[in-house]
Amino acid sequence: MTWLTWRQSRIQFVAAALALAVLALVYGLTGSGLNHLYGLYGAHPAVFLAQVRTGRYPLLYFAGGAIMYLAPLVIGAFWGAPLVARELEAGTHRLAWNQSVTRTRWLVMKLAIGGGAAMLFAGLASLLLTWWAGPIDRAGGFPLGTSQLSKFQPIVFGTRGIVPVGAAALAFTIGVCAGLLLRRVIPAMAVTLGLFAALLVAMPLTVSPHLITPAQYTRPVTASLTTMAVSGNGQLNDPVKDMPGGWILTDQIITKSGSVFVLPDVPACQTGTQAQCDAWLAAQPLRQHVVYQPASRYWAYQILETSIWLAIAAALSALCLRRIRSVQ
Repeated sequence: MTWLTWRQSRIQFVAAALALAVLALVYGLTGSGLNHLYGLYGAHPAVFLAQVRTGRYPLLYFAGGAIMYLAPLVIGAFWGAPLVARELEAGTHRLAWNQSVTRTRWLVMKLAIGGGAAMLFAGLASLLLTWWAGPIDRAGGFPLGTSQLSKFQPIVFGTRGIVPVGAAALAFTIGVCAGLLLRRVIPAMAVTLGLFAALLVAMPLTVSPHLITPAQYTRPVTASLTTMAVSGNGQLNDPVKDMPGGWILTDQIITKSGSVFVLPDVPACQTGTQAQCDAWLAAQPLRQHVVYQPASRYWAYQILETSIWLAIAAALSALCLRRIRSVQ
């Protein structure tokens, strides 16, 4: 059974091994140069990050992130979806299930080997990217405009650490279940892509912010017409710089009553001079209210999010094993 599963999936496995080899070559060679730069300028993060923004490093940084998000989608659609659907669509499942191996054991072996290979590929690719981007993360994150993209930010978080392992397991299992339920390869691939993409978006927007009660702080700020025009909300203190590596959930300027501050329609700011408007703004008891997850919770979040992905994958696997008993 193991040999048969390997034979049926060998093209996907070999393609994954080749892709991993290419990634190791590209990021392994350029990673040494990145670490050398950090050795030279690591004591001065701003200088180091200025060096990183030049040359090939920005392309490699964002390409690596894109690969880590695309990999589970490809695994789910091209590994998971055809695994059972191909057999059902062609009718070869009847022959396979009339052998000495039961259909339940047949599916368990396919889930174990295919899912294990998917998790191994995602884990090795994530380990490589996490190592390569280590100097950038230690410097506070990739410079993006006037801010920095730390590894705790949602767009980066899912591409590092152990989260890609859970994501690959879930995408693969979604594909298998979609193929089992729909019995057609192409529809199963489409459902897998759509459902897993929706989960990738939903996790940081609706689930992750509430996994651990966020920290928060409030401090006075002095706004002026100039800062209101530049920042849009009168913010004078950048919380990303104050809390490097943290995940900022909300950053708002609030009034004494706690409502979000909006530049009001007052004569001093509508018809008066800038100095008059600045004087009016300076007299207001404005405060900056920041809700965030500290950088110290990074690995706690890695474990929690990975556990959620794996738990859903386990539940879907159980559903598939139960469903396959009634397939004709």
